[in-house]
Amino acid sequence: MTNLLFDFDKNFDKTIIGTDEAGRGPGAGGVFAAAVYFDKITDGLIKDLEILNDSKKLTAKKRESIYNTIKNNTVNEIICIEVEEIEKINILNASLKAMNLACTGVAEKIGKQDILTLVDGNKLIKNYIYPQEFVIKGDSKSASIAAASILAKVTRDRYMLQLHEEFPMYNWAKNAGYLTAAHLEAIDKYGICKYHRPSFLKKHFLKQGAVDIP
Repeated sequence: MTNLLFDFDKNFDKTIIGTDEAGRGPGAGGVFAAAVYFDKITDGLIKDLEILNDSKKLTAKKRESIYNTIKNNTVNEIICIEVEEIEKINILNASLKAMNLACTGVAEKIGKQDILTLVDGNKLIKNYIYPQEFVIKGDSKSASIAAASILAKVTRDRYMLQLHEEFPMYNWAKNAGYLTAAHLEAIDKYGICKYHRPSFLKKHFLKQGAVDIP
């Protein structure tokens, strides 16, 4: 499987930067994007990353097991756009901005002319100056995108664990900010905090009969 992912990138015959995001769906916490360029691909690295795949298809333990290998063997950037900005520009624009910053950071580090950025999903990055293509389900096709998905997901999960220590009543260590039934019950009991995304909770509070979000 890993060989197929690397072959996918190699077939473009370009310097490939892959990018993916984590945290578009949750009702709390920032959104993260990572960008990855494999500057030296060896048989040993491919073997070390034999489980590389879409982060959603791997357990948290497996994602953690290859996180450092990816971090230490690639040129990479990880960017977080926090809740305040998400609320100002909306979650899609925040995700694309994070991707733009991450990919631009990697492109500037590698300084090559033949860069092609592969973007997971079906949207291109706005105001991005380098050539790009979107790849639907790219995190299960491209090694660079899959690696970016791991970096973004693991980093965000660690970040949510830190936020959980500050606000344990919402159990973000378990739900990662997604609006599970238990998370919504906690919101009804304790209200929202500074890490919640009010725009994601409008429907919930309307159902509760609230005129304004608390």
